[in-house]
Amino acid sequence: MKKVILITGGCGFIGTNAADLYLSKGYKVVAFDNLSRVGAAENLGFLEKQGGDFAFVRGDVRDDGQVGRAFEEHKPDMVLHLAAQVTMVTSVENPRQDFAINALGTFNVLEALRQVRPQALAIYSSTNKVYGEMTDVPIAEKERRYAYRGIKGISESYPLDFHGPYGCSKGTGDQYFLDYARIYNLNTTVFRQSGIYGPHQFGIEEQGWLAWFCNALLFDMPVTIYGDGKQVRDVLYIADLLRAYDAVFQNPARSRGRVYNIGGGPDFSLSIMELFEILEGLSGKKFRYSYGDWRPGDQKVYISDITRLDKELGWRPEVSPAEGVARLYNWIAENKGLVKQAGVFGK
Repeated sequence: MKKVILITGGCGFIGTNAADLYLSKGYKVVAFDNLSRVGAAENLGFLEKQGGDFAFVRGDVRDDGQVGRAFEEHKPDMVLHLAAQVTMVTSVENPRQDFAINALGTFNVLEALRQVRPQALAIYSSTNKVYGEMTDVPIAEKERRYAYRGIKGISESYPLDFHGPYGCSKGTGDQYFLDYARIYNLNTTVFRQSGIYGPHQFGIEEQGWLAWFCNALLFDMPVTIYGDGKQVRDVLYIADLLRAYDAVFQNPARSRGRVYNIGGGPDFSLSIMELFEILEGLSGKKFRYSYGDWRPGDQKVYISDITRLDKELGWRPEVSPAEGVARLYNWIAENKGLVKQAGVFGK
């Protein structure tokens, strides 16, 4: 019998790539999305053209009835919970909405899972922001980037320190997902993600920073660097993230109730300055930029320690930042009309 995967936020950047992958594998794919994100409608149009067994459910994770009905109707074997409010800036401006989407929405998904499909495998897309500013981690300043001193990356054992409404709401969902494995014996797994990028990402200034800078260069828009441009993130191309998701789905006994830090790790990291160098080399153009104040909660460095994923599931990233950024840049260049239509720079 054909397997069914339900993807909340299924028309977002990660959701669209995941849906496309599982359609190609012959799964029935159910995309649950309220189409509120920039680019979501365009991504839905893409998915509807891919063929295969695809179903779209227009719904909101804040509505437990809508979530429950999606589970009842489609009876998923696998669940990717990606629907979220995704920016720190928005969470500070509207913390109630942020809580309702990220905390209550995740609770609604878990309750539908528990009551309707407790045997299903479920992954939650969390964030490195659950670790807070990490001010106790020693950092060295180099010519073009900041770097950790004494460690290669942040492991899953690092103390949680939810910072800002976004950190609190995503952290709440993170902990609920882990606890439902413990208390209700559900097959839930958490990924604390860092720097995911790739095609179908309609980056805006507050979120999706690699895509945002690609957009700005291609559309000749000025940008603001908040801080000094030396801040570093490990970055992970979308195809590598999807391989990790699939490794969890293929190894439920090993991954149930586990949390994994996932990003490019120490070898696949970029500062803003280093990204600018790659993009200017690809385009033959120079950025127009100015500097702004550091934003609250912004980490000078975040690099994931991906050792646990390697040891437990045999996963490591494969697509280098240079190769991945080129793929993203070329996708945006080929789809400038779509990006403009989506309203990345406003409508």
